[in-house]
Amino acid sequence: MQDIADAAGVSQSTVSRVLTGAPNAIPINPTTRERILEVARQMRYRPNPLARGLRGARTMLLGVIVREITDPFFASAVDAISTEANRRGYNVVLGDAHGHADEAIALRTVLETRHCDAILLLGDTSDQPRLIEELRDTNVPVVGLWQGTAPMPGMSVISVDNKVGPNGLMDHLLGLGHRKIAFVGGVSVEGRLIGDMGERRAAFLERAAAEGLEAPDEFVRDARNTLSGGAGALRELMALPERPTAIIASTDVLAIGALHAASHLGLQIPGQLSIVGHDDLPMAEYTTPALTTVRMPIAEMAAAGVKAAIGDSSSETKALQVLMPRVVVRESSGRAPGRD
Repeated sequence: MQDIADAAGVSQSTVSRVLTGAPNAIPINPTTRERILEVARQMRYRPNPLARGLRGARTMLLGVIVREITDPFFASAVDAISTEANRRGYNVVLGDAHGHADEAIALRTVLETRHCDAILLLGDTSDQPRLIEELRDTNVPVVGLWQGTAPMPGMSVISVDNKVGPNGLMDHLLGLGHRKIAFVGGVSVEGRLIGDMGERRAAFLERAAAEGLEAPDEFVRDARNTLSGGAGALRELMALPERPTAIIASTDVLAIGALHAASHLGLQIPGQLSIVGHDDLPMAEYTTPALTTVRMPIAEMAAAGVKAAIGDSSSETKALQVLMPRVVVRESSGRAPGRD
């Protein structure tokens, strides 16, 4: 800043006020402001976020801890968060927890020491009470996205209504004449039902019971949220004496794995079996056949999460915000066999 001040012929305090946007009782002449900014550009000036953090100023860094970065859904979510953060002048520091609570706790320490202005948690952390407790003891705002709709102590939560998607898919399949509908749910590395997916499974079971569907226990399968998990679940369901005519997968990853296995078994989709997913990943439109799924409001959730994290003063931040997804009908779902 002193070098810029010397080159621009102004005081260092004036340079500081221009570059940090600090309020000043005496307005700075627009010509002087532009001269300072031009000199800063020529000198390739960049603020040091750690130094800013030590002074108590904003570092313009957002820490993002992702429970499972290998999940393609979270890749899309991180991209949306990064875009929104950049639009607001922030950069993102990313950490992958590999699905394990202990690694998420370690990452929290790393991100905090980098003086992030806030931390966003992507993916269910309800099984990590130690992480939540440690976060409560810091002054760093924490926002959880895709945590399910249960309030989380000490943080704001941005989620989706996980009843809307499964019920919308059930409306669609019932309208096509399906009565034998199976459900494939995703589980974490530890074999635990993940928040969002657990809520989708509960919504399916509730609706199936209300409709009086033929839904034996074997029609509900839990699998790792991977392509191979979805493929394995499909093979198990097709080995049953009484096969389902439609499968709802709690994620597109599981649904795409199921589509792949169905192709290897020679099943006609949707002629013999309908398969639908949840999330609307970019690849869902390009599967063969294109996947019927539930579109998540990723951009809207990213915007709401970043806004809550940086403390936008334009509106009050709610402890829990729930957004609405919607069903996108494509070619992987059709009329139940024998209902044409």
